[in-house]
Amino acid sequence: MKKLKKLLSLTLALAMVLSLCGLTAFAAEEDSTSVASDKEYIEETLNLANNEDQEWSYTASADAWVLSVVSAVAYPELPDQQGVSVCVPGAYVTGIDTDGDGVEDVTAETYESAVKGSLVIDYEAEVTSSNGQVYTAATAPIILNTGAAGYGSSNNSKASTTYASEGYINVACGNRGKQDTATDEDGNTYYTGDAPSCLVDQKNAARYVKYNILLGNLPGNVDLLVSTGGSGGAAHATMFAATSNNPDFYDYEIEAGAVGVYLNEDGTYSTTVTIDGEEVELSDGAWGCVAYSAITSLYEGDMAQAFEYYMDTTYEFNTDFQVQLAEYLSAAYMEYINDQNLTVEESAVGFDLDGDGELNSTIALTIEYDLEAYPETNGYYGTYLDLYLAEFTENLQWYLDNLDYASGWTWFDEDGNALSDEEVAAMTSEDKAVAFIEGRYAKTSSSSSSGGPGGAGGEMLTSGMNGAADFSDEASGDIDITASGEASADSEDTALELYGDDIRSGGPDEGSTAAAGSGSNSSNYSTFEEMAEAYAADIAEIEAGDKYGNNIVSLYNPLNYIGDEDTEDPTWVRIVMGAVEGDMPMMTSLNLEIAWLNAGTDAVIEWQWDGGHVPSEVLGNSISLYIDQMYGEYVSGIEIEKAEAEAQTTNGTAESATGTDLSDWVDYEDVTSVSFSLADVLAYRNSGASKAVPGFDVIDYGQEDYVFGNTETDARHWDAFVNEIFQNAEYAAVLSDLF
Repeated sequence: MKKLKKLLSLTLALAMVLSLCGLTAFAAEEDSTSVASDKEYIEETLNLANNEDQEWSYTASADAWVLSVVSAVAYPELPDQQGVSVCVPGAYVTGIDTDGDGVEDVTAETYESAVKGSLVIDYEAEVTSSNGQVYTAATAPIILNTGAAGYGSSNNSKASTTYASEGYINVACGNRGKQDTATDEDGNTYYTGDAPSCLVDQKNAARYVKYNILLGNLPGNVDLLVSTGGSGGAAHATMFAATSNNPDFYDYEIEAGAVGVYLNEDGTYSTTVTIDGEEVELSDGAWGCVAYSAITSLYEGDMAQAFEYYMDTTYEFNTDFQVQLAEYLSAAYMEYINDQNLTVEESAVGFDLDGDGELNSTIALTIEYDLEAYPETNGYYGTYLDLYLAEFTENLQWYLDNLDYASGWTWFDEDGNALSDEEVAAMTSEDKAVAFIEGRYAKTSSSSSSGGPGGAGGEMLTSGMNGAADFSDEASGDIDITASGEASADSEDTALELYGDDIRSGGPDEGSTAAAGSGSNSSNYSTFEEMAEAYAADIAEIEAGDKYGNNIVSLYNPLNYIGDEDTEDPTWVRIVMGAVEGDMPMMTSLNLEIAWLNAGTDAVIEWQWDGGHVPSEVLGNSISLYIDQMYGEYVSGIEIEKAEAEAQTTNGTAESATGTDLSDWVDYEDVTSVSFSLADVLAYRNSGASKAVPGFDVIDYGQEDYVFGNTETDARHWDAFVNEIFQNAEYAAVLSDLF
């Protein structure tokens, strides 16, 4: 099969070269058996200057030039999903050179329609961002939008003009994904797009863009790439940053014909490209990452989600089987965390975890169990959970402290009456904090968002997901957002149509989800024993390794790579989760923060108290603000402050309050220092639970996951922790009776 796929990829490569790269003569002269490892061929093919079909479109309203989709690799398996497009701020471009003499022939002023040719770059021009940071064609950050909604495929699309006014280079790329199929030369269909294909295609796109920046074909700074996305895209943005330039992914990149990574005859790798006769290192790594609802790591997701549900004594499981498995998984998670020997510096997280009034201690993070002492959390406590609670507390306090940035909200009194404009204008910060906690407000769709997925500041999720955004509706699982931002599946009826009668089963063409409201323990197996046998067989197959000898579940665990000696750790990472996140446990983002802090990365997590899956940026925050601040801190030395809030003087027009009443969970006698118990925050967090235990999408007591299939099987079971429970004779006897 590997040989068949290689021959297929070579055939497709020639087609892509002819259609996208304009190198017909060169491609025809190459011997197809030699180009697979031919550095010169790949670099010639992927040099944008050699692409006679590169076409640029100009958008006057954004003052931006956008490149037509071109192939990011020399040997694409699925050409429609392995392309890349770039948007360049107009200030960096004097025009388009249509005849190859290095002089612009079409400018923004003379532009009429899409034009073939190369950019003429102005390296002296400057763009001042909305936050006051100054960039040039040589210093501009690169924004890589990672798609892969639900870990699925993303078709190629043209880059958005979203960030042009900020001075950034914006990159859109397609990617292969779960359940994709291709056809070999004999006409046989095989599955493809499983892990790590999504991630590899994004890495390859980054290599392509960086290579062409080094050649002078594109503006931008190759050392300042920021990965960003939402949901499955956030997972990949996170994994992209976590696995920066790690050689575990080189074989997959080489197979696709990526630029700047080659296999030497002695089995080692070369990661240089030839620029003006000199060999220059080319990395697929990230400088920073902004991830919105990062659904990773799946490796620990089942246990962590079960643990968060199980600690909440108010959470109502649907079957006794679910309760019992959640109990077993919770114990497994405690053991898993304690085996990690985690520590954290108080100064790094900003919390006085030992209560000594100082931030100078190193805290060992553990989970303990004592049911008699801690019945309100089903027996669980410990320093790890103290940190978890501290993160929630800090994030609620931040929200309350920033409510002066709210605009367009409708505020209500204690009797449910909308306040007058005069009363709104007279509200103090404390008044707003109390009203927020008591749920006496309604937000407009555009009032408090200022960018990021789902935001109203122009930085819509679709720009990060290439028109295939992955939102979650609490009643019906995932819904798709079209390029226009409109929901294409916004009701339970539509979800039922897409995913099956019980919103969980489905084949490779329908997708699958595990809804929290389902009372079925498995849609695929009639007995527990049948399910456990299938689990064991699939996991044994995965652990045996793929064609390169890798466990693909391990490849998709970012915790395996953060701080690894072969990884180029990013400078900074920011993960934004909705505090009532329904698609992933909050603890997975906590674990990522801990790992990155200990690796020396500037890492923060933000758990947004009014946010669900893929939350908007709110209350004066934006992705551009954060990037500009990081650029100021680590590059320019120019400190960027958030703009002052403008007081709201006119009340909104909503007829009734729609805010969540937090007063039963939160002690707000002093709104400048709120508090709540672990049990209360778990009850609040789980109020938005939309996925069954175990935690992610298609994982439920017997469903396979398409992310970890192979060429012959579209989906396989893969969770080793669940499998250990299923294969434990004592546990299996109990679960079998409850199944």
